[in-house]
This record gives sequence, structure tokens and C-alpha cells, in this order.
Amino acid sequence: MKKKMVCLDVDGTIVDFDGHMYPEVRAEIINVMEAGHHVLIATGRAFHATLPIIRDIGLHCGYSVCSNGGVALRLDPELDEGFEVVARSTFDPSSVLEKLRDRVPTARFAIEDDQGNYLSTERFQDFSFGVQATGVTFEELQETTAVRLVVFSQSASTREFASAIESLGLQGITYSVGYNAWLDVAGAGVTKASGLEALRQVLHVDRADTVAIGDGFNDVEMLEWAGRGVAMGQAPAEVKHVADEITGTVHEGGLATVLRTLH
Repeated sequence: MKKKMVCLDVDGTIVDFDGHMYPEVRAEIINVMEAGHHVLIATGRAFHATLPIIRDIGLHCGYSVCSNGGVALRLDPELDEGFEVVARSTFDPSSVLEKLRDRVPTARFAIEDDQGNYLSTERFQDFSFGVQATGVTFEELQETTAVRLVVFSQSASTREFASAIESLGLQGITYSVGYNAWLDVAGAGVTKASGLEALRQVLHVDRADTVAIGDGFNDVEMLEWAGRGVAMGQAPAEVKHVADEITGTVHEGGLATVLRTLH
């Protein structure tokens, strides 16, 4: 069997929305690694919040993509921390922040900077950051070199939020709207797919031998890119539409079902 590049989303795919990983999912990930395939995490989480998942599944060597493609990690047990950041894609968030604040005045903002720190307004904190965000002024945020910009509004619905974002005609960035009024912003052309494509070339795997499994709007490009793109059963219709196939939900162990076909 040819080595495949197996790219796994985390939240809603490897773990449920309470952060729980089912034993059969962990077992099948290990089986796929033992079969000799390249297993990579591909997540919107920052690397701080991704490392516990990497360690939980016993992924000691290889690569992973974090921050929706903004950060690439190389894993090696001989490194001091067991990993190193091998690529970061940054952008200037100042004009985007200005437009978003004007259009969504209730929004809160957080930025992952080019050192892996999180800076935020109004004590904005989320588990996906993996570290405690440092409170700063809006003006300080505008002066930060960003890998990832997160925008959240408790007072807007997802539809209202998406409409507001689309009306801005934002240039020079890539963005995806989450399940709620949550926006992830990266540099132009930066997605999970772009990060994985760079690693595919490092690993010398044919595109036809890539497999990707995910459930969110930020997985769309990855599912389109993969030779075999699989949407989780609870994924929105727009995500399922771009997938080659659909598996069970995260609570049904849908990831394990796919992984059993790889060994």
C-alpha cells in the first residue's frame, strides 16, 4: 500500500465539542500511523492548543498545520520541546480591524502574533488560543503582525455576521465564518489547504494519495484539495457539498469509520 497523507481536523472530527476523544478514534489513528501513513493534524487551533492533541494520539514525528494554515510544525522527539515551527504566514491586520470595528461595533478581537502570543481586546479568551491572551488596546492590535485574527460578536447571529463581513469586500485576506458569530482571518490565500500543500511537497506524496477529514467551513478548501475529502456527518450542507464522501457524526465515531479503510 502506498503511503498516504492523512489530514485530520480536530474539533468536531478527532474530538467532540466538549473536547472528548472516543477510544475507537484514538485506536484507529494509531493503527493508521502504524500502517506507515503520514498523519497530520490540520486545525484552526493555535499550536499551543494543538500540542495536547498531538501528544494524546502519540504523534511524535512528522508535521502538522495549525491556525488554519498560518503555522506549520515539524515534530521530532529529538528537538528540545519535541517540535519546532517551520513556517508562519503573516499579514497586516490594521485596515481589516478598522473596517470590522466600524461594521460590527459589538465585536471583540484577538490576534495570534508572529511569536505565537495572543493579544486581545476586552479580555477575549478562547480554548483554541492555547495560552492566556494579553489584554491590549485596539490601537496596539492594529500595530501587531498577525498570523491569525479572531473576531467574535455575542450580539449578532451567524447570518447577520456573515452578511456584515461579505458587505465589506475585504481584500488581501482569507476568512471563514464559524458555527456562531465567529470569524477567523488569515493572510491572503492562507488556508489549511495551502499549509498542507506545502507539506505534501516536503513529504513527496501524490495529490491522489491525500485524505482529509473535517466538519467546518474552514475545512472547505482542504476537502476540495484532497484526493479524498471526507465531511463529518454533522457538517453544514455547504461543507458536505464539496466533499467526496460523508461519514458519521463525531458522536458516531465517523473519523474511525474512515480510518479503518486505510489499513
